Amino acid sequence: MDAYHQLIERVLKFGIKKPNRTGTDAISSFSETYRVDLADGFPLITTKKMMFRSIMLELLWYLRGESHIRWLRDENDCHIWDAWADEEGNVGPIYPVLWRRFPFTCYEQVDFEGVGGAFTNDMPSRKEFDQIQYVIDQIKENPMSRRLVVSAWHPGLLDQMALPPCHLMAIFNVTDGRLNCHLTQRSGDIALGIPFNLACYAALTMIIAQQTGLKPGIFAHTIVDAHIYENHIDGLKEQLQREAYPLPSLTIADKPLDELTLEDFTLNNYQHHPSIRFEVAV
Repeated sequence: MDAYHQLIERVLKFGIKKPNRTGTDAISSFSETYRVDLADGFPLITTKKMMFRSIMLELLWYLRGESHIRWLRDENDCHIWDAWADEEGNVGPIYPVLWRRFPFTCYEQVDFEGVGGAFTNDMPSRKEFDQIQYVIDQIKENPMSRRLVVSAWHPGLLDQMALPPCHLMAIFNVTDGRLNCHLTQRSGDIALGIPFNLACYAALTMIIAQQTGLKPGIFAHTIVDAHIYENHIDGLKEQLQREAYPLPSLTIADKPLDELTLEDFTLNNYQHHPSIRFEVAV
């Protein structure tokens, strides 16, 4: 896929070597952006074999709202989050919790000293908020809204998370009957993480578009710290030598959001080159 290959080339050419928390140095580039049109096909990388099953299971796990990986690991034999979980499978309040059960409290009474005294909020007290359902409901009620935001960043809970969210804000936008999505990512591993993130959020956009009677539109992606680990360079250079195949398509069963299962996603005509092994930097 041209956009992904061009991202690799830019970071290899202009990136700066930086140390990081993993102990494996990386070549890093600030604020890289690309975009793809989902009308052209499902953006699953073809210059190496991608683990489509794992990508879709991860997305379905995000949509479950759980703070552990037991559904992934024990029920579906998917181990992509094992490195960050404790022995019982707990990962804390990361993507699934923040997408579907964002923790918050409506203050019943707040005293703003020097700003007119006490303010009383008559809203009922709530402890969590379903951001995904909110976006779906808002698109149906007010598709021109510019507030269709899903945030996975909660600064007050960072110390309880196995890994602070990397892809932290998705903003949806409806234009001319198509649903667009812009993803902001604070940190992106170009060899391993970015192809997963691209396919995951493309599928999420397609799901929400189907739930709201829209067509999939543009997926745009901004990566604040886009990096290539030094032990990934040779593999990515090999990948750049491969000619991309036409993109596959993705068919999603027409079912309510919370009834979707892995079997409801059908990948059509996926041609790909062999896998390339990249070590995970934990």
